[in-house]
Amino acid sequence: MSELGMPGVERGEFQGNNVIGEVTEALHRWLLDGWTSDQPPPRIEEDLSFVPKDREEVIYVYMYRVSQNTALMNSKRLRMTKFSAAKLANDDVDDNLYYERPPIYLELNYLIAVHSKFRSDAERLLGWTMLRLHEATHLVYRPRRYTLPDGRMLDSNGNPWDPEVVDDTVVMEKVSVALVEELTVGDAINFFTIHEAPYRPFLTYRARCSMEGALLSGPPTPVEILPPTIEGKEPAPVEPRSGGRTGRMGVRPTKK
Repeated sequence: MSELGMPGVERGEFQGNNVIGEVTEALHRWLLDGWTSDQPPPRIEEDLSFVPKDREEVIYVYMYRVSQNTALMNSKRLRMTKFSAAKLANDDVDDNLYYERPPIYLELNYLIAVHSKFRSDAERLLGWTMLRLHEATHLVYRPRRYTLPDGRMLDSNGNPWDPEVVDDTVVMEKVSVALVEELTVGDAINFFTIHEAPYRPFLTYRARCSMEGALLSGPPTPVEILPPTIEGKEPAPVEPRSGGRTGRMGVRPTKK
């Protein structure tokens, strides 16, 4: 018996297992793409103990915590995907229905620090980093990708997945980022000390994303609804009202 409790159901691969790494890469790319100065762009580094030997400037991006958004706790109940209903009305596609669980909503916390040969240059770089990340309404904004058990990738409308499509009718995958106060100065000193790194000016940011599970597919099953009976007797007939509307069905036999 399958996970849905009926035969003929297939299970696909996990869809969101790479989302944490994708958010970190998107954060790196957002910082580098925004550099417009004639000076060489800063180096993005994840090792807090790294110290360049020349005048190279460094932005440290270190993810130090992953937690679940308690305001959006996920459940385990299966629900039909949005494109399943659209596929039913289309005769040139298969008749399978596709089910998914609600995603896990995550909060990713990042420590952002800077390094430069002179302290004033490091503070300038820190200010640029704050303004650049302030412009990031979404680190990731693309149609959500549904990976079917047979390997096909669709969007929420059932069309082939294309990350460049921007349509109001398509469910979009969104990753937001915001400046937060997560670490005190004492926490940051301990954090740098543990990594054997010198103390540097730092910021803390929180990115919010969702981790999608695997899709399940299976043929639709007919559901037969039987009329209710009381002690094996047929239900009481529905008496029509004036105006043509039917009345409420009686649940008790009338007294004589």
